[in-house]
Amino acid sequence: MQYRRFGKTNLHLSVFSLGTMRYLADVETAQRTIAKALEMGINHIETARGYGKSEEYLGAAIASGLSVKRSQVYITTKIPPTADADSMRRYIDESLTRLNLDYLDCLGIHGLNTWEHLELVQAKGGCMEAVTEAIADGRVRHVGFSTHGSLELIQAAINTDLFEFVNLHYYYFFQRNAPVIQLATEKEIGVFIISPADKGGRLYTPSQTLKDLCQPFSPLELNYRFLLSDNRITTLSVGPANPEELVAPLQFADNNSELTPAEIFTFKSLENHQNQVLEAEKCSQCYACLPCPEKINIPEVLRLRNLAVAYDMKDYGQYRYSMFENAGHWFPGMKANRCTECSDCLPRCPEKLDIPALLADTHKQLKGKSGRRLWG
Repeated sequence: MQYRRFGKTNLHLSVFSLGTMRYLADVETAQRTIAKALEMGINHIETARGYGKSEEYLGAAIASGLSVKRSQVYITTKIPPTADADSMRRYIDESLTRLNLDYLDCLGIHGLNTWEHLELVQAKGGCMEAVTEAIADGRVRHVGFSTHGSLELIQAAINTDLFEFVNLHYYYFFQRNAPVIQLATEKEIGVFIISPADKGGRLYTPSQTLKDLCQPFSPLELNYRFLLSDNRITTLSVGPANPEELVAPLQFADNNSELTPAEIFTFKSLENHQNQVLEAEKCSQCYACLPCPEKINIPEVLRLRNLAVAYDMKDYGQYRYSMFENAGHWFPGMKANRCTECSDCLPRCPEKLDIPALLADTHKQLKGKSGRRLWG
């Protein structure tokens, strides 16, 4: 296992962190998973107030005794932004009680996803007053935020200088947040990548097309290498449902060197294949089409279409597309069939795409059962 400095926190975290959203089955499975993670060199465990019984299960493992000293394992929990300091004070105390801890190594403001959320953390007498108090009395060591928000929002949040780390989405198949990685580096903000195997493309169950295009590598391996080869990124979330699911991702935990010529060639081949298949229908993800009067997240819809058409990533596309209209600010936007063909977006598109037609096609390909976030 390799370890990297988590920005200005000066904590040295394992390049994989144990995310605990999925080990909700029972306390015994949770404890076995935590024990296996520590045995394999993970020294950072991340949970959240909203992850079902996750804090409680982690607290039970801590109470029963971890295989390493408390000073050798770093615990992060996340709490949503609140409008008042008293609520945050209560939530911090509740989390510490459930976790059986005297202090948190890191507290993340959970889901800083909207401009209203950013106003809450900047408000005088708001939630950050309680966080500042907890830092002063030692109950919290470091503060950061997690986000599913827009690029501009994330940059604005970092530029408040309130935070020491950020949890965000960034993968080979979603590079919109690349400027955040650079800004965070310049500001010495630790970078934690959320769910690269799942949100990064459901790469643990890739399509045959994608597997063939990635040969001699696996799609999951390539995505991990894309991230681990970037030393601006501190740690990647791995979210197993049981101890056995740790084995596959952690085989890459020592492979954080620069990309090899063979890997670079494969990435270039993936890009070329997408260009050839999509031709004049490829969305370049410039976001110039927004805002949409019907609140359709056009770039994200068309990103899912890019992946479905070019790489047969329809399973992933349907999984993410089903979240529209069902996940609130965690995955905002209306489904593509809401398009009224108003044509507002057309003159703004540098590729001159027939956006209404592509939206209709995406809905036809990816519509399915409505989805929810696992813990929503």
